[in-house]
Amino acid sequence: MVSTADVPVGSGVIIASDRVVVTQPTEGDVHVFTTTCTHSGCAVTQISADGIVCPCHGSVFDITTGDVLGGPAPSPLPTIDFEVDGDQVVLS
Repeated sequence: MVSTADVPVGSGVIIASDRVVVTQPTEGDVHVFTTTCTHSGCAVTQISADGIVCPCHGSVFDITTGDVLGGPAPSPLPTIDFEVDGDQVVLS
């Protein structure tokens, strides 16, 4: 799906075709979340210094836990099962 080398440490990447956000808060600590915001179902489209951002109503989610940091979202971004195979992040 994506190489860990392509996921910036302290940030992440959005893979719209798979509808996932892959983050790497610290080197080797990888997390995968759905891109579907828990507020109104919009797709998150950006990762900023503040976190994973939904453009529709401004919800922001933590890159490590998916927890809501701000905005109207009522719950965290759901996690997606994955594994790291060598240097590749692969959905389970």
